Amino acid sequence: MKIVVVDTGGANLRSVSNALARLGADWSLSSNPALIRSADRVLLPGVGAAADTMAKLHRAHLVSVLAELQQPVLGICLGMQLLFSSSAEGDVVGLGLIPGRVTRLEGSESVRIPHMGWNQLTGITSDPLLRGVLASDCFYFVHSYRAPAGPWVTASTMHGGPVPAVVAWKNVHGVQFHPEKSQAAGARILENFLNL
Repeated sequence: MKIVVVDTGGANLRSVSNALARLGADWSLSSNPALIRSADRVLLPGVGAAADTMAKLHRAHLVSVLAELQQPVLGICLGMQLLFSSSAEGDVVGLGLIPGRVTRLEGSESVRIPHMGWNQLTGITSDPLLRGVLASDCFYFVHSYRAPAGPWVTASTMHGGPVPAVVAWKNVHGVQFHPEKSQAAGARILENFLNL
């Protein structure tokens, strides 16, 4: 199986690559459109600002490539947010693979933004990406924006109310948390993705 991690320039590229290596996966890091098109699985990681990362994808001529993929695609953290039509972060147009607009999390005295730390998932569905995931499993989150609610949400987390944590729409999947930093539970998510 040929796995490509899209080179978005994000800070989590190394940790995602290391997590795949621990699973024994054959992967490559690339922004080459032909290599991405020919992959069996494509991961879109991301740390940083939506507008900056979308600009990088445009410069690499990857926006239309990612939009046309038929194989399983996994967006991680910012990579998940970019799967949607648009984002309030920088008022940027996203990849449009899932309908809806990403919005800023609402904070308060008791709800800090960014949302940073370990959280459990709620409302876990039968999504194959979540196979073997337990309600007691914890995942590592770092984000200030949230995906929209909709039929694509297959699990949520709580941060001042329910926040979409896992999404699935056609061949596209996304996780708001960092599976590469979420120990055994995160490794299970990545392994499930490779086995879709």
